[in-house]
Amino acid sequence: MTMKIKLLIVVLLCGAVAGVLVVKARRTPAGPVPSAVPPAVPAAAPAVAPPSAPTAALPRLVDLGADKCIPCKMMAPILQDLKTSLVERLTVEFIDVWQNPEAGKPYKIKLIPTQIFLAADGRELFRHEGFFSKEDILAKWKEFGVDLAP
Repeated sequence: MTMKIKLLIVVLLCGAVAGVLVVKARRTPAGPVPSAVPPAVPAAAPAVAPPSAPTAALPRLVDLGADKCIPCKMMAPILQDLKTSLVERLTVEFIDVWQNPEAGKPYKIKLIPTQIFLAADGRELFRHEGFFSKEDILAKWKEFGVDLAP
């Protein structure tokens, strides 16, 4: 198989998995899928208390994904870089929702990866679905008045 065909298969599989996650997330306890289509841009979810509160009140970036998802794998080195280089200015957390689905439920995500930007007080400022570059992440924090530059 050529590399293009392999890549297409991986992208289609990721799309199918994301679709399954969306359907599962939209199911009510009674089971049926709601008929209303959600807006294209999700409304901000209510603030979510951190699973383990950091020692100092820092803004947080929570990335919900999976270790086998291609865009999530692309995010991993970015998240690790932010986590180590901004340790005293930003808390970075990764939640693998395939290995630990319960940990992701409070965030009410629709697909992975999803990055959630939380203020130091826990308020959700912004969420993004899909791959998000380091430059875009830093620019988004700057929009909120959080300058993470050294």
